[in-house]
Amino acid sequence: MKRTLSLFLVSLFALSLLSGCNTMRGAGQDIEEGGEAIQRSAD
Repeated sequence: MKRTLSLFLVSLFALSLLSGCNTMRGAGQDIEEGGEAIQRSAD
């Protein structure tokens, strides 16, 4: 029982890390696109 619970918790933790990375990557892309739009409007 403890082994199953440990495996489940490790899997859940790994999954949350992966989704967190994707979220931060998307936020970074959005910020970059916003910066590029500002540069275009300044030209």
